Parts: sequence; structure tokens; C-alpha cells
Amino acid sequence: MFNNAKIKFVLAFLFPLVLVALMIWFFVQKGTLGVLEGNFPPVEKIFVERVVFEPNKITLKVLNDGPEEVTVAQMIVNDVVWKFEMNPSHTLKPLENANIGFYYPWVEGDPLAFKLVSSNGVAFEKEVDVSFLSPVADGKYIRTFVLLGLYVGVIPVLLGLLWFPFLRRLKGGAYMFLLSLTVGLLVFLGFDALAESVELIGEVPNSFNGVGLLIIGFLLAIMVLGVVSYKTENHVTLKGDHYKNLRWAYLIALGIGLHNLGEGLAIGSAYAIGEATLGATLVIGFMVHNLTEGIAIVSPLTRMTDGKERIVQHLVTMGLLAGVPTIIGSLIGGFAYSPTLAVLFLAIGSGAIFDVSYDIIGYMSKKAEKGLFTPVNVLGFLTGLVIMYGTGFLVI
Repeated sequence: MFNNAKIKFVLAFLFPLVLVALMIWFFVQKGTLGVLEGNFPPVEKIFVERVVFEPNKITLKVLNDGPEEVTVAQMIVNDVVWKFEMNPSHTLKPLENANIGFYYPWVEGDPLAFKLVSSNGVAFEKEVDVSFLSPVADGKYIRTFVLLGLYVGVIPVLLGLLWFPFLRRLKGGAYMFLLSLTVGLLVFLGFDALAESVELIGEVPNSFNGVGLLIIGFLLAIMVLGVVSYKTENHVTLKGDHYKNLRWAYLIALGIGLHNLGEGLAIGSAYAIGEATLGATLVIGFMVHNLTEGIAIVSPLTRMTDGKERIVQHLVTMGLLAGVPTIIGSLIGGFAYSPTLAVLFLAIGSGAIFDVSYDIIGYMSKKAEKGLFTPVNVLGFLTGLVIMYGTGFLVI
């Protein structure tokens, strides 16, 4: 089974790893042999991930975001020392979570400032601009977040798909204009998701490396969709442009769905902690903003010449693929929001959208006899950007 050559090959691979493991063990056990010991203050960091408000009670969900154990000795609320309970223990090991609960007569709408003090006197602060009763996973709140996702994500996308009969009647250069407009819509969505992801990096615990999550999510989406495109390319080529357009539409729906998952996280969390009152005006604003996503999905389908009998089925499936993630994101954001997940999901959505945009641009460059940057194509691209920019004012 194993000859000498294979054994030597395996040992050659393992030998550096064993040496590194021994060095790490020695450093952990012996440190710097006393030369630098005692010359540096302890490195402690507590990260408050979430503040949960219940009637007359507040719970802080915290994480040890530093390299050393931290013992929470004192808690101060609005400059007043307050008695608290901490589970599972007052001492947290690195990357260990705990809940700090205490009874407090908070008033809805009031700001609160929390300060945790370690046994070494290191202080960690957290501020809440608006006190707001946190949602619980009961029927009322589940219905609320599901309906919120429907109004903001699913319904607008499905309504946008209703433009299919009109778009299908466009002739000649109008099709290239439509594809260019689609690229403009998608590129705007991609940068929008990427900007939101970058903005949230500061809220991610240092231990989880928000920049790393963004890079992994962004490139993971591009590579996975690239593999899907590569695996289906030969099959699609043999079947003709009909299947190529159908594949594009599904990939666009998937990319938009991943984007809407991140959007749902943000909406659900904002609603849950009271930072945004999602009244009728704001919901309508999101509906109009997301209505254009339906145009992006159906644009590749306007040149389909066969499979008409199943087009409605495909459109409904694509609409659900793009819209339902908004419901999932709203539920996660409302009950268990995490900026770490938000950064990852938004980065994945951004990468997926950019990958699909690149595929469409590649197709357009092959089909365009007069080149890619024709007046029609440039106008379509700019129109897509302006549409997304303009509808964005409705959700501020």
C-alpha cells in the first residue's frame, strides 16, 4: 500500500507543519522567557453584539473579541452603577459569548449608554440611540417580517416581471439598449451592496475579520457562478440562444436574490431595534426601487423563440428566487441580526451580480458589430444607473 517514496512524500509535507506546531506550543507554554513579561498592559476587548429590550429588563449579548480572558466586574448604565447577572460566567475566554441581564425601568424612545468595566479597569462602551421593545419569535412578529419581505421584495419583483409583454415587442437596437439598461441596473445594485458591506465592517468583531469576510464572500460568489456557467456552457451552446437567455435570467434572479437577502437583513434589523419606522411611505419607496429588478430579470427573455408555453412558470420561479430571500433576510434581521452575516451576505450578493453583469457584457461584445460602446449601449447603461439612483431617493 505505502512504499518508501510515498512515505517520504507525506513526511516532506508534514515536517514543516510539525515544526510550526512545536514552536507555537513552546511560545504558549514559555512565552518570551520573562524578557518582556510584565511590561505590557493586558489586551482586553469586549464586543457588545446586540442589546435586547424586554419589559423592565435589558440583556446585553457580548463577545470576548480579544486574545485574553476578560472578567466583567462592573456595569454602568447612564453613569449609574447597576447590578447585573452574567451567564454562563463573569469570565470570558477568547471568542466566548455571554448574556448580561439586568432589570432596568427603561422608557421607549430614550437613549441609553452602557459601560462594562473589567477587573483590570478596562472600560467597554455601547450606546443605543432609541430604546425599543425587541421582537420575540411569536406569530405576530413572524407575520410582520414575512409581510415586510413580501411588500419590499417579492411583490415588487413579480410586478416588474409584468413588463415582459411590453419589452418583448421591442425590435432591432432596442434589444441591445435593453441589455445595456440591465447591466446598468445590475452594476448599480452590485456597488450598492458592496458599499453597504464595507460600511458594516466597522461593526464586525475584530476576531471575525470583516475585510476577510467581504473578500471571501465576493470572490466565492464569482467563482461559484463561474463554475456554474462553465459547466452549463456546452449544454447551452448545443441547445441554442433560447437556453442561453434562460440561463442568464435565472442567474440574474439568483444574484438579485442574494442581494435582497442582505437588504432584508438590514430592513429587519432596523425595524426590530426601532432605528427606522417602516411606515407606508418607506415600504412604497422600497417597492418602487425594487420594481426595476424585474426588468433586469426579463430582459434576456425577450428574444426567446421557443418554450412559450412555460414562460409564465419560469417567470414566477425567477420572481420567487429573487424576492423570497428578502423574507428570509427580514426574519434573520428581526430576530437574530448579526453584522457579521450582513457583511458576508451583502458581499456574496455583490459578487454574484457583478459576475452576471460580466457575462452579459461579454455576450454583447460578441454580438455588437459596431463595438460595445455605441451610443445606444451607452445610453442604455446610463439609463439603468439613473433609474436605480432616482428610485433610491424613495428609500432614504
